[in-house]
Amino acid sequence: MELAKPCIDIGLFTNRLDEMRAFWGEQLHLPFEEILVVGAGVKQHRFGFLGSVLKINHARDPLPARVEGGYRRITIADPRTPLPIQMKDPDGNDVELVPTGHRDIHQIEVHIGVTDEAAFERFYGAGLGAERLGAGRYRIGQTIVSFVKDPAARRAEHAAASTAQDVVRAMVAVGVRYITIQVRDCGKEYERLKSLGVWEGAPPVTLGEIARIAFVRDPDGNWIEISQRASLTGKLPKD
Repeated sequence: MELAKPCIDIGLFTNRLDEMRAFWGEQLHLPFEEILVVGAGVKQHRFGFLGSVLKINHARDPLPARVEGGYRRITIADPRTPLPIQMKDPDGNDVELVPTGHRDIHQIEVHIGVTDEAAFERFYGAGLGAERLGAGRYRIGQTIVSFVKDPAARRAEHAAASTAQDVVRAMVAVGVRYITIQVRDCGKEYERLKSLGVWEGAPPVTLGEIARIAFVRDPDGNWIEISQRASLTGKLPKD
């Protein structure tokens, strides 16, 4: 993939905005950036995250409970941390702080619980073109994605491509629900992934002058946003 930014962004949903902002912003000292209105009663509170963005999507309406498996832990490199520390945020999302360089983590690592490790090896290697670090461990830019078979993981029922708005409605639940990869050309990457047989989520759509986005799904149906952000790539194509 031709990246526009060498760091993956993380998207989670919550009903507990104040507690989440206190944990991520005050306790972990992530710098607040801005608020975006997503629609359907959701506002996105964005925090800087070592080159990534942590997107805390605050939902007005009650959210479904956490889904086991899928995106299950975020590990953060922290030069102030002498030894690995296991934590949970107010919604129960697993967070790990490690010394910078520990397990070769210099930014963040996203851990996924999966049903079929071989399918994910093909997806991240051949599909997304990530750099293989070892069994079940890949790097996209500076961000590491790792996966391991998880008895709690479930493969979603295969569904046809939908609209970006329908995707947002489908993905909402408590917890980490998607990752975002910033690319130079959203349409080009989406068509390339389609040609490789990657599960389509939603075709590209341009959101005003902010971004052009599409969605694909990994072998278990976890959501991945493919984003072409104007602030990184310049003027966006029209639909």
